[in-house]
Formats: sequence, structure tokens, C-alpha cells
Amino acid sequence: MKPLVSVIITTKNEASVIGELLTSLAGQTHKHFEIIVVDNHSTDDTRTVVRSFGARVFTKGPERSAQRNFGAGRAAGNYLLFLDADMVLEDGVISECMKEAKKNPDANVVVIPEKSVGVGYWAKCKALERACYVGDETIEAARFFDKQAFWEMGGYDEQLTGPEDWDLPQRIRRKYAIARIQSYILHNERNVTLLSLARKKYYYGRKVSRYIARHPISVTGQQLIYLLRPAFYRNWRRLLSHPILTIGMMVMLVVEQTAGFLGFLAGRFFP
Repeated sequence: MKPLVSVIITTKNEASVIGELLTSLAGQTHKHFEIIVVDNHSTDDTRTVVRSFGARVFTKGPERSAQRNFGAGRAAGNYLLFLDADMVLEDGVISECMKEAKKNPDANVVVIPEKSVGVGYWAKCKALERACYVGDETIEAARFFDKQAFWEMGGYDEQLTGPEDWDLPQRIRRKYAIARIQSYILHNERNVTLLSLARKKYYYGRKVSRYIARHPISVTGQQLIYLLRPAFYRNWRRLLSHPILTIGMMVMLVVEQTAGFLGFLAGRFFP
């Protein structure tokens, strides 16, 4: 029997998108996996949609890191794949992750590249930004873990919301290798707005001081200060070829950077 993968999905009021993710999981070429959904007290039909696909669903809060660790604690698999409800997987994602795990036993973590999709101008700007990050190990987040390595490193830091996607792989990287695959996760930005992006970055910024204190400034600076991200300079031809979207992306990043910094100040001085 092929090694079992536990797919852990965190949700909160995601009835409008969770079905697409579960459908994409049903179409995976690697079939030997379980689905564990950890829901943060949704008030919509999220749990009903999940149960219609035959997946297990639990209730747990208060945040994504705690939900992920809770799901990992109930996982029967040798490997853990962490997903957000607004994602869709290409057919070969799990299969390629398993091939990397078998090919390189030292690679206990696998990065899955992401593409943004969505409705409207700002979603297209976000898609351009994310396209610049493909292959950038400081920005791309690992989502596939050997379960033993995951728990050896303590799982996700439940005091972090936002930077936890960078924090855990960096801790694991100190001991284990990190691999990556070619198949993509499609991240549904939906009808994103500047206000919604600002709110998200402000919220994430409130917890970021703990992340900064834990990791070298040479890494956190590139991650948190958009102007310092080498990905934009490496992809200057791509950006020049889409001037209208690039201008919007720059406006978007200024808004996010400002909101994140205000969140950082609020979290630091008014915790």
C-alpha cells in the first residue's frame, strides 16, 4: 500500500470555495490519502459542503496555526499536506510530493509553487506578484511535510498568524533538506480589493514581531520589506511587459506594506 498522506484543510466560512478544493483532491492521481477539515466555528454551510464529500470535519480555533496542529494530531498519514480552503490543486500535486519524498529521504519538506487566480484588476495584480516568487525559497511556503519531522520541530507556532508559513520551514531547514515540485496550487484570490488586502496585512502585522525576533534579519528583511525582495529585480522583464498591472501591483504593495507596518506597531506597543 502506498504511504498515506493526511490532507489538512483549515476553514472559516468558506462554503463558496471549499467544494472546488475538495473536487480537485478527488481528481488527484495519488489516491491513498485522507482529508481532515478543521473548521473555526463557521456560520455558513462550510461543514455541510465538507460532509457531502465524505471528509472528516472538526471544530477548532482560534487561529490557523492551532487548527493545523490540531489536524496534524489526528492524522493517520506518514505525510502531512496543509491547504487553505481557497486553493485548487493540479492533478499531480500529491503524486509529485510523494515522488520527491521517496527520491530524496533527506527532503522532509516539499514546496508547492502557487499561482493566483481571481476576479478583477487587483486579483490580476496579485497574480503578477505571485508569479515573481516562483522558485524564491525565501517567499514560497512549504506545505508538504514528513509527519515525524513536523512534530520534531514542534509544528506550527500557535502565536503566529501569517508568518507561520515561513517560520516552520525555516526551522525545519536547519536540519532537513527542502525539495519542490513542478505542479501548482491555484490560489483563488476571489474579488480582492485594496481594503481587504490592507485589513489582512494589518492583522498579520500584529504578530510579526515574534517572527522577526526568531529569525535572522537578512531573511526577514527580504520577506517583510517588499522593496528588498530580490524576486522583483530578477523579474524586471516580466514586470516591464505588463506595465498597467505592474503599476497596480506597486500601489497594492505600498498599501499592504503600510498596513502591515501599522499592524506591527499596534502589536508591539498595544498587544
